[in-house]
Formats: sequence, structure tokens, C-alpha cells
Amino acid sequence: MKIAVGFFDGVHLGHRAILDGVDAAVTFKRHPLELLAPERAPRLLMSAPDRIAAIRAAGVREVAALDFTPEFAAMEPERFAEYLRGAPGRFKAAGGVRDDGTLTLRCGENWRFGSGGRGDAALLGRLGFNVEVVPFRTVEGERISSTRIRSAIAAGDIALANAMLGRPWTMRGVVFAGKGLGGSLGCPTVNIKTGADGEAARLAEPPRGVYAVEAGGVRGVANFGTAPTMGDAAWREPVMEVHFLGPVPSEAKSGGELTVSILRFLRPECRFESISALKAQISADCAAAFSAD
Repeated sequence: MKIAVGFFDGVHLGHRAILDGVDAAVTFKRHPLELLAPERAPRLLMSAPDRIAAIRAAGVREVAALDFTPEFAAMEPERFAEYLRGAPGRFKAAGGVRDDGTLTLRCGENWRFGSGGRGDAALLGRLGFNVEVVPFRTVEGERISSTRIRSAIAAGDIALANAMLGRPWTMRGVVFAGKGLGGSLGCPTVNIKTGADGEAARLAEPPRGVYAVEAGGVRGVANFGTAPTMGDAAWREPVMEVHFLGPVPSEAKSGGELTVSILRFLRPECRFESISALKAQISADCAAAFSAD
């Protein structure tokens, strides 16, 4: 049995190289830094359910998502290695994969485990494991990493982030009824609250601005921000307002969840001096969104 180990935030091209051809994967539900150093915990690229679904979509039949508890944080590397040694039996008992009596672990070059991150592939080798260390993948001459993708998103470099992910980065949120102002401007929008309590509040966000997007197979232009031109009617917290350039997808119903693929950054959000200036810019944004296709 071949098992991949890692956190796999974003399930980017480097992660998919590790996951390629494995029977199962072991990961954690939450990032270890959320427990060990909350002030340094990153805003993640995807929620735990979405990450597990993406791992499965990469062809992995079984995924064990472990709770990262204080007990796990204090676990000596050798003890965690013994947990991994018993993983094939647990996956077999779950009925998801066949245990052929062998065990190979696949990981990235920088994977660490156990108390203080003192365990690595070399230790597993000394403990008698068969280990496959998958080299880093690169984009634009630098290695792909979840950290680098988060930095690209924070800088508005969606093209670079998507190149490392191997697919468009997505944001998910709850659709809610707006104030009807978009319709009065000739560009009705679907309004999505992407930030919320709990796990959603710990997910990555792009800079406030205008983006080319797609949802439900329909392309559109989205403003992520507070719509400052609306004055007293502006949002108090950032909202994603999507103006679809075709029929509004059936998934975009009030109260439901909608996943939006972020394709390209167009411009920063700004406050216009007049509604007519805003309308002119919206028309220009719609024309520019997919002009290079």
C-alpha cells in the first residue's frame, strides 16, 4: 500500500505529484500552527472539507484527516511513525483500499512530523520504512509551495497563484439578497458573503478589487470589497458582488453556497466621484475581463 503524508493546503501541483498513484493519504483537519502558534497560523487556501475532496479528486481512494490535538503536538516522531506503520490495517478495515502487505510512504522534501518537527524522511528510513521523497515542482524558476501561493493571492497576482495550483483558485460563500443597487446601474449582481465565523474566517482573501471570475460555468466580473462609491449604502465588511455576463447560474440562489473561480485581477477597488463614472468603469471592466481569451 502506498500512502501520501502531508497537510496539502491548496492541493497544488507539487501536492498532486506526491498524491499521484497513492492508495491513501494522511493529513490533519486543521493547520498545526492554529494550535502551536495561533498568531502565526496562515490563512488557508481551502477549507478542510474542500481539501479532502480535492485529495480524493486527485485519485486517492481513502483519506484519513486527523485531529491535531495537544497530544499529537507532543507526540515523539518515533511514536507517530508507529501510527503510520499501522495505517494500512486501518484503511483496510475501513474497506476502502486493499492491503498488499507492503507499505510505502510518499512525502515532499520539506515534510516534518512529531514533536518539534524533528521527524523527517531520513528518520523514517532509519526506522525501516520504504520512503519516496518527491522533489519540489517549480513555476517561474521557484518552488511551488502553499506559502508562496498565499503570498501571490495577497499581492493580487492571481495568474501566478493559479499557475502553481494548476487550476483557478476558488472562494466559496453564502448568497444573500442585496440592496438592488446593481440592477439600478444596469449590472445586477449576485452578492456573496465569503467571510464568516469559524473556519471560513481563517481562509485566504485577495486584495479588494475587481476580478474576472466564473461560477456555475458562467463567466462574470466581481468586485470584492465594500463598494465605497455607494456612500452610506456601502458594505461594512467585504462582499463579493458578481455580475454575470450570461444567464445567472442556478446555483446562485439566495441562502445557498456558491463557489467562485477567481481567474484574473483587473484593478483595485476605488471610490468614483459619480455614479455615471462608476457605470462607465463597469462597462470597461466587462469588456476587459475576457478580452485576452
